[in-house]
Order: sequence, then structure tokens, then C-alpha cells
Amino acid sequence: MRRLPEGEGLNFPAYMSAGAAGADVPAAVCSEITLAPGARTLVPTGFSLAVPSGYEVQVRPRSGFALRSGVTVLNAPGTIDSDYRGPVGIILVNLGAEPVTIRRGDRIAQLVLAPVSRATFDAEDEHAPTLRAAAGFGSTGA
Repeated sequence: MRRLPEGEGLNFPAYMSAGAAGADVPAAVCSEITLAPGARTLVPTGFSLAVPSGYEVQVRPRSGFALRSGVTVLNAPGTIDSDYRGPVGIILVNLGAEPVTIRRGDRIAQLVLAPVSRATFDAEDEHAPTLRAAAGFGSTGA
């Protein structure tokens, strides 16, 4: 990780319990941001990452923050690719009914390191048959 000027004085992402899969990310805003219902914004984190080749860092919502406020990560899970070296920003959206204020240091999202499998996409004339076939949304009874 590399701390950027707007991240001075803030903690790096941190795991908040021994079994946590995600590390909580603080907001590196210079002044408060009020996110109106339905609005979205890009929140700076004050750091950049060097993700190892063969991995990604997923940006996910914090469940408690989402439950309390209705704020979530818009493109969840977001992906930070291994070849990206720029500032990390979190796209938040307020799906709640009330405005939400984001303050410096607020824990706004979580990061999860995950291995990446790369596929080879080949054309074929037909797929092997299955019982489900092309039945989609809701077809399994859920």
C-alpha cells in the first residue's frame, strides 16, 4: 500500500475481528459529504495498492453501514485489478430514505483479497444439454 496525501493521519484498511474476511476502509474526505437519497459519489480512500498478479481486491459494502443507512457500494463487488496502481476510490450510493453524511475516517466499505481464474473463451456451435437448459430467472422455484 502507498499512502497518498489525502490519507495522512488515517489508518490503512484493517480487519475488525479475528475471523473477518474483509478489511474496513476509512473515508479520506477533506470535508463532510452529504449523500442524498438516490445519489452516488466517489469517495477517496487516501491510498493506492499493488495487488499481486493472479489476485484482485474486491470492494464490498459493509453490512452494518448498509443496514443502518441504506448506503452501499454501487458496483458491488467492485474490482481492483492487479495492474492498477492509481488511487483507490469507493463508489457509494444512498438507497435509503434519508440523507447520509460521510465524515473523514468513517468506515465506508471493505476490501477482500481474492484469487483470479482466467478463462479462455472459445466459440462452439452447441452447448452440452442439461436438465435446466435455457430456463432462467425463477425457474428453480426460488
